[in-house]
Amino acid sequence: MTKVGRLFCLVVLVALLVPAVTLSAWAQQAAPRQEQCLEVRVLDPSGASIPGATVTVGNREEMTDSSGVASLCGLGPGPHRVVVSAENFEVHEGSADSSRGSVTVILQLLLETELVVVGSRAQPRSVTESPVPIDAIPLQDVVSQGSTTLDYQLRTLVPSFNVATHPISDAATLVRPASLRNLAHDHTLVLVNGKRRHRSSVIAWFAGVTDGAQGPDIAPIPAIALRQVEVLRDGASAQYGSDAIAGVLNFQLKDARQGGSVEFNTGTYRAGDGDSYTIAANMGLPLGKSGFANLSLEYGNSDPTNRSVQRADAAALIAAGNTAVANPAQIWGNPTIDDDVKFFGNFGHLFSNSVQLYGHTNYAEKKVTEGFYFRNPNNRANIYSLDDGETLLIGDVLDARDGVVDGSANCPVVRITDNVPDPEALGRVFEDPNCFSFREIAPGGFTPQFGGVVTDMSVVGGVRGLLGNGMTWDASASFGAHESDFFFRNTVNASLGPDTPREFDPGLYRQEDTNLNFDVSYAATDMVNIAAGTEWRRERFEIGAGGRPSWEVGPYAAQGFVSGSNGFPGFPDYTAGAWNRSNVALYGDLELRDPEDRWTVGGALRFEHFDLFGATTNGKLSARLGLSKAVSLRGGVSTGFRAPTPGQQNTLNVQTTIDPKTLQLVDSANVPSTFLAAELKGGKPLEPETSVNTTAGLVVDTGPFTLTADYFRVDLSNRLALSQTFTLTEDERALLLSEGIASAGTLAFFRFFINDFSSRNQGIDLVSTYTPSELGGNTVFSYAMSYTHTELTEESDLLTPGDVLGLERGVPRIRWNAAVTQRLGRVDLLGRVNYFGSWVDHFDARFVRGKDSPLLDGRHILDLEASISLTDSLRLAFGGQNVFNTFSQRMDLFANIFGLPYSQFTPWGMSGGYYYARINYSWGSGF
Repeated sequence: MTKVGRLFCLVVLVALLVPAVTLSAWAQQAAPRQEQCLEVRVLDPSGASIPGATVTVGNREEMTDSSGVASLCGLGPGPHRVVVSAENFEVHEGSADSSRGSVTVILQLLLETELVVVGSRAQPRSVTESPVPIDAIPLQDVVSQGSTTLDYQLRTLVPSFNVATHPISDAATLVRPASLRNLAHDHTLVLVNGKRRHRSSVIAWFAGVTDGAQGPDIAPIPAIALRQVEVLRDGASAQYGSDAIAGVLNFQLKDARQGGSVEFNTGTYRAGDGDSYTIAANMGLPLGKSGFANLSLEYGNSDPTNRSVQRADAAALIAAGNTAVANPAQIWGNPTIDDDVKFFGNFGHLFSNSVQLYGHTNYAEKKVTEGFYFRNPNNRANIYSLDDGETLLIGDVLDARDGVVDGSANCPVVRITDNVPDPEALGRVFEDPNCFSFREIAPGGFTPQFGGVVTDMSVVGGVRGLLGNGMTWDASASFGAHESDFFFRNTVNASLGPDTPREFDPGLYRQEDTNLNFDVSYAATDMVNIAAGTEWRRERFEIGAGGRPSWEVGPYAAQGFVSGSNGFPGFPDYTAGAWNRSNVALYGDLELRDPEDRWTVGGALRFEHFDLFGATTNGKLSARLGLSKAVSLRGGVSTGFRAPTPGQQNTLNVQTTIDPKTLQLVDSANVPSTFLAAELKGGKPLEPETSVNTTAGLVVDTGPFTLTADYFRVDLSNRLALSQTFTLTEDERALLLSEGIASAGTLAFFRFFINDFSSRNQGIDLVSTYTPSELGGNTVFSYAMSYTHTELTEESDLLTPGDVLGLERGVPRIRWNAAVTQRLGRVDLLGRVNYFGSWVDHFDARFVRGKDSPLLDGRHILDLEASISLTDSLRLAFGGQNVFNTFSQRMDLFANIFGLPYSQFTPWGMSGGYYYARINYSWGSGF
């Protein structure tokens, strides 16, 4: 452990001992009073005190003081009925056996008021009272749709949140990169119960605005485990640290100590494929008199979808008599997901001295399989041909044995005419044991199948308490790990010739995050809240070596055959390794608030030091001013930062891409920016990204009607992305070979991470709900809209105009949804219209047509759901997403060349209409 780490641990130890000693002293001082009075301490679920709560015992009524304590003296003999109520919390009814001593009561949040804890370290507040824009999404809204993964569910509900299917995008298919406010996946910080969640192991290649991002994976979180999702749409690096440039997602887990639910969800696509199902369960269990264990489990499977048309070249092969070519030769659609298991546990126990032990843990695992590009058996470079299909590439077995390329076997030249190899010459190759063509192994070409087993786990534990003066403290530790163990099938290592296996182990990526935190918060008066804390974090990224055949340079490489498992070469043992980064932070918050909630002013300051990047200091100011009881203004300004991850600094990857000149498959590498070949093109060591965030908004809240309208602007400097693809020279190939890329001899292109440009994302968010009282409160109208304009304010020489177009228009500028829910007795109806504005297919912009890539038209998507309560505990729902089976604008160029008729990055998904049924059985307080 480093000196900084040891020092931090010492500080945390001392910080833990001080509250413990203080609590002990406080308990001794309070003992005499407990002999005469009944002391009722009122806390929220986090263990923080609730001042101003009303405590009623019999005919006596008292208010809790600033430390959340109400003392009732002179009560008669027990037992006594105790009723506790507070604004924005559920009423608690219980009993006290004695007229003296102490009773601790935990009030549950009243979710209908949309209370949130993210964005401030003071007491929870409603969404409309926040000085910055926040969405509070209850569980009911999350699950009332066909999507079963959390990222897709949020895409429907939060217009500023984008996520799309990535059918042929290497590891990005395993962990779908998402973006908030059209920024990158790792510009959004993810919390669970207010604690930082670890990032995923996947670095997203070919992912548009999130290209090269390494953000957290939220898909392993089962929706049934949640009670609320909080979306902070504002920069919060000064409060929470690195990554919180675009905003913060906070997932609040259920903490009920009783009740539960079981749910079955199944559906299929209109085309008749993509069948899927999930089974989920949640249960709350008591741990002693004041503890809970809330457990959630989900299991599911999803079949693939296929929206391909036959490629023109594959159709020509079939027409020419090649019966080994599949129809379609290449699959575009959703991947196969097998054995998708998700577990979450949330725990807590409150001791009599107002100290709470808490924690949560998760484990998830799934197997994902996707298809790659079709390898044409006539012209696939360095496997079937070296001259773009004029002749077949024939291997000389004798040359492979002696290492001298001199044509020892005198193999014939096999010319290709009208998609048919010369049958006489090819027959001679097949008959001669010293000559070889991959036509013998795969006469119809092949389409590799890539995938991975993804595992995700975390454990978070902590202790928090309340001092006698009302100060709360919180010490926690967490560890999270995410691993992608890749597999590759139906491909070849061409350099091994006829001895190549067809299945490979390319290796793995693994990410580990460790966090230690200590926070204090003190309501000095009913107007002033002070908070401070410290954090130590360590990140570790590992590349695990693949099996030797996946990266080996075989004896046929000298004859032009490509080495490594084709499409995704494995990681050689001499380039595998692990890289670490640690940082320590100190931060403080000050919030001033009018007791009558007419205004709020907040400030935050954070100092953070990285062992690789040095120190950074960031601040935030925010304010809210009530113009009347129903109308208020709010706004804020802050600075932010995001440090490049160890994975982005050190990973290297080879994959198949498109030559924009020939539109043929070629191999390209992503290399660290410090590689010599990258430095020759302008590559430099990566630096942290920095930002300035500004927001200003209007809030209207009359009760039945709410409206929030917020302008935002994010100026991002030293932005991190991948460079343009550079054509390799022979000297650069030699450099890459010397730095561990075994397949560099047949690479066509390479690229690397850069952060030498700036961007500005600005726009407006509107969120509104209306519950007409004249309709009895059974009808709710809602509308949410996000408009985001992205422009590069400082361009890089290492980006092409097509790269710039992909970054600026890779996702829709405008998105909105309008929904109405209607309750008719036991029946609930939901209708939602989603609009996705125009966008550019970023693969087209970056690798095919560049700056000439057309905008794809926007679309309206309709979702419908009806649910009925069969009994008080049993509920049945059925509905459809994209009920009119709407697709993106047809892309004829892509359909002809790649068999892809629609954009693979369609913002609402590329598989069309999905229809589903869901049944839920609940008991107790479960849903």
